[in-house]
Amino acid sequence: MANTLLSQIQALGVLVDIDSMDAKAAESLSVSTTFHSMTSNQAIVNGQLQVQWDVNLEPLVSQYVQDAAIDISTEDGILKVLDLVTVLLASKVIPYLDKTGRVLVQTSPRIAYDKDATVAHAKALISVFGKHGISRDRVCIKIPATPESILACKELEESGIRTLATCLFSVPQAMAASQAGCLYIAPYFNELRVHFPEGSSSYIEYSDPVRQHPMSPIIYSIIQAFKERQISTAVMPASIITVDEAVALARLRPHHLTISDRVLALLAVAPGRSDDELAAVTLKVIEEKSVFDVDYLSNNAAALQVALPKDAETSRKIKEALEIFGRQEEESIQFLRKALSTNEA
Repeated sequence: MANTLLSQIQALGVLVDIDSMDAKAAESLSVSTTFHSMTSNQAIVNGQLQVQWDVNLEPLVSQYVQDAAIDISTEDGILKVLDLVTVLLASKVIPYLDKTGRVLVQTSPRIAYDKDATVAHAKALISVFGKHGISRDRVCIKIPATPESILACKELEESGIRTLATCLFSVPQAMAASQAGCLYIAPYFNELRVHFPEGSSSYIEYSDPVRQHPMSPIIYSIIQAFKERQISTAVMPASIITVDEAVALARLRPHHLTISDRVLALLAVAPGRSDDELAAVTLKVIEEKSVFDVDYLSNNAAALQVALPKDAETSRKIKEALEIFGRQEEESIQFLRKALSTNEA
């Protein structure tokens, strides 16, 4: 294999995941590399739904709606259809993953503050995967890291369903997720909004992101805390915009990096860098030791309920992320209703 920047990152011991449901991109990139897992969210599902509808999805989805007598005018009915779409898209990518890798799909943002509904949706997704020949040991459910949903993660983990805490921007969220037994956490390097036209102007490209980006010390602190406490939850930074950001995050030595197919394609052809440019860095841990040792889950996640409102930036980022994912989910719903109604006519 050529000594590319992507192969160098993997040689550091960082597992690389593909943050995409584009099976063609996964197939193309798999010629030169191996991905561990695939991650997704409502925005990724929405984009691929509209790209792949006519060729890969429409016949299977239409048949399902007919056979199961789904009423797509109801919220319950259309969300069942969207779950099927999510599983079908994931099933196209799983052949290009490591044999122990997982497909990761996200619960609905509209229920992010409802523990029982989040648990029910996660179990429904696992059921649909099973019906399509994908066992739960190849699936992980992404769940927004609100207090209620972190408690949902704990319940799901205890039932044998693996979880990832997403929409994660802070140490208390990370520690709570580890206490819930999550398989992964995905701290966002960039805010979700910068991936969309309406928020792209807020993106800042730092000349030295490992030292200048405001999320670098937060993610570093989480990684170090997990190592010191021998926490098994793996850190999988997400929301990576540039090649330099991928390199910066690799220098923090997380367990995984989940990277879009666009950035992966750039990394796969980028020439290798010097050892110094890829060397591990030491940053200042941002929180007092006591913050890492709080019991965030007891009394219905009372400590997390207190910690989040005190952190205005994290609260804003969670709120915005859930709103964006909610809009993307609603676009998918409207697309499906229109497409399936047209078929019926």
